[in-house]
Amino acid sequence: MRRTLSALGLAGTLLAAAAVVVPTVATQAGPDRAERPRATQRPLVIGHRGASGYRPEHTLESYRLAIRQGADFIEPDLVSTKDGVLVARHENEISGTTDVAGHPEFATRKATKTIDGVAVTGWFTEDFTLAELKTLRAKERLPQVRVTNAAFDGRFEIPTFQEVVDLARTESKARGRTIGVYPETKHPTYFASIGLALEEPLVAALRRNRLTHRNDPVFVQSFETANLRKLDTMIDVRLVQLMDATGAPYDLTAAGDRRTYADLATAAGLAWVSRYADGVGLNKNLIVPRDTAGRLLAPTPVIRDAHRLNLVVHAWTFRAENQFLPLDFRLGADPNARGDITSEYELFFGLGLDGVFADQPDTAVAARAGR
Repeated sequence: MRRTLSALGLAGTLLAAAAVVVPTVATQAGPDRAERPRATQRPLVIGHRGASGYRPEHTLESYRLAIRQGADFIEPDLVSTKDGVLVARHENEISGTTDVAGHPEFATRKATKTIDGVAVTGWFTEDFTLAELKTLRAKERLPQVRVTNAAFDGRFEIPTFQEVVDLARTESKARGRTIGVYPETKHPTYFASIGLALEEPLVAALRRNRLTHRNDPVFVQSFETANLRKLDTMIDVRLVQLMDATGAPYDLTAAGDRRTYADLATAAGLAWVSRYADGVGLNKNLIVPRDTAGRLLAPTPVIRDAHRLNLVVHAWTFRAENQFLPLDFRLGADPNARGDITSEYELFFGLGLDGVFADQPDTAVAARAGR
């Protein structure tokens, strides 16, 4: 099904409580297209793994805080359990984000596996049932950077995708505004190779929750291309092709296709992506590169090129700590101290960005309000 952006309203039948503020479209005549939808309203704020700058990531409390801070969407990364349930973890290897290493009953589950061509050692969600995963507790992934987050270690469970959708629905009703969900399928080629394909359970969950149409408050994203192309034939929700500043989609690499993310970010690459996707989720460095010292260089034309193809452009990841900011916006020498994140938002909003993935959603909401 060929994707268009003729309808970008986000009031869905399930989560709709009020109109959500999202990019709407207007037409603009041009030499190469009769109509060219372009974003005209303020950009979306997407709670990256929830409010992961303040709470351990991918926990219901992290998502709940992101909503309280004004996020329009919450973002669960999805991996599979042994019994085929989708749960929210950044990676299927969970030793860095849970207390699994402290559970002697699971000591023998530690393993080394090859994930997307890389050997990884640890504990993996696909070796646990949901009931077993529910006995674990989340912990802060970056405890040396986000010291106060570690105070919440051991308090929160690993949520299922259904629990995240339920939270969005409950908070939408309570707050009188629509909260969307923005799931990412993690390592889809790998999960398909072990008989736990992610697409079918994701589509089943979206259908079960009546999130199946283009005007429903959901985006589905992936760093791979084949699973998005497959999803395009299965369900009519909006799809977003993620692109990193380096490397290539693993499904293309595995198939012998030499295209990289940099290739997909060209005008020709974006034209190919527009056949199956409605938007792109770009590493910030694909939009405004940095030199070897970390200083900002001139912006690339990628936002303009994507908009000409009716693709929305969301960028990741906006983090307030100095070490994640370009040198231009750092304040002081402490890498873990906050820098001038507001100036970074202002730069990217000024380039026409349609949405931001933010670890501290309150900073993005504030910067958006000040435009």
